[in-house]
Amino acid sequence: MNAPISNATAIVGIGATEFSKESGRSELQLGCEAVLAAVTDAGLKPSDVDGLVTFTAESSSEIHIARNLGMGDLSYFGRVGYGGGAACGTIAHAAAAITAGLADVVVAWRSFNERSGERYGLGQANRPMDTNADRAAYSWMTPYGLSTPAQWVAMFARRYMHEYGATSEDFGRVSVVDRKHAATNPKAHFYGRPITLEEHQASRWIAEPLHLLDCCQETDGGQALVLVSAERAKDLPHKPAYVAAAAQGSGDDQHMMTSYYRPSISGIPEMGLVGDQLWAQSGLKPSDMQAAILYDHFTPFVLPQLEELGFCGRGEAAAFIADGNLELDGSLPTNTHGGQLGEAYLHGMNGIAEAVRLVRGESVNQPGQVDNVVVTAGTGVPTSGVVLSA
Repeated sequence: MNAPISNATAIVGIGATEFSKESGRSELQLGCEAVLAAVTDAGLKPSDVDGLVTFTAESSSEIHIARNLGMGDLSYFGRVGYGGGAACGTIAHAAAAITAGLADVVVAWRSFNERSGERYGLGQANRPMDTNADRAAYSWMTPYGLSTPAQWVAMFARRYMHEYGATSEDFGRVSVVDRKHAATNPKAHFYGRPITLEEHQASRWIAEPLHLLDCCQETDGGQALVLVSAERAKDLPHKPAYVAAAAQGSGDDQHMMTSYYRPSISGIPEMGLVGDQLWAQSGLKPSDMQAAILYDHFTPFVLPQLEELGFCGRGEAAAFIADGNLELDGSLPTNTHGGQLGEAYLHGMNGIAEAVRLVRGESVNQPGQVDNVVVTAGTGVPTSGVVLSA
């Protein structure tokens, strides 16, 4: 049975800055540029916006976005935690707010100078000490050299390899597909620069079994999306991307990238929880998806996502990918924009924008008609997902 949130709202506007390694301007300016572009794309004015949603990690406050763009009164504002895991959560919060009557036009955005400013890839290294519970949890790992995201993911990857016989080449195929799609996307950082599996294997180690080309880039930029009710969406310029489902999930004994205390660490149970909600809310199933945007900050986590969402069985993702299913002519064209490995690392928000383009039929790598696309947010953390439909 469909949930009240299912198909009650739609994404009607998308906007972004350029994606770079040094933006040369503040994160607030990046946010304002992206939000204004999205509102303009929706055929609306800043003064039409009465709701804003972003990440707890966002440095720019809602009031400064609103003041600088002339939005006026806001009746709803909210933030979602857990880094990249918040991406689709912002859509869930915006859709829930509109469905509940708390706002009419809600913008979800994320902006940061993640390459020229604070680099998330450094993890806990050189960060000032504080007394919060997250830092206390990390203190059990950092003395043993587990201080960066790549190192944390390497632990999961090694166990997945041990249990299912996956290889570094299996992870590399994700990177090759992403870079292939990025190579034909003029907005991607790696436009015109595909890679081969041999080049992936030759790239230097970051944290075994992760090579450099298993790790996403660091990006400066901003991305925003505009949501309205399904009824209002019919009167706006672009084909609506209806929010058929939106969900969040935190698994049993969840940690931030270090959930090492579970009976098994080769899966992502929080993504399974999200997937179960997405299929239940929408009334759809994996075979109804014509495309997927899977969070790819590190290649190894793409494999268990495919399994948790039901596109293949446990331990079968390596073969699923090797059979070409993620290609444009495969059964599940994936990360058609190039993903975070190829286009930009915008904490997953640029992936949601690509899903909108797929529904509109406007992707630079359009695989044909896309009626339904599933999008996932950060993995290894409390996470989220959406299904967008035509």
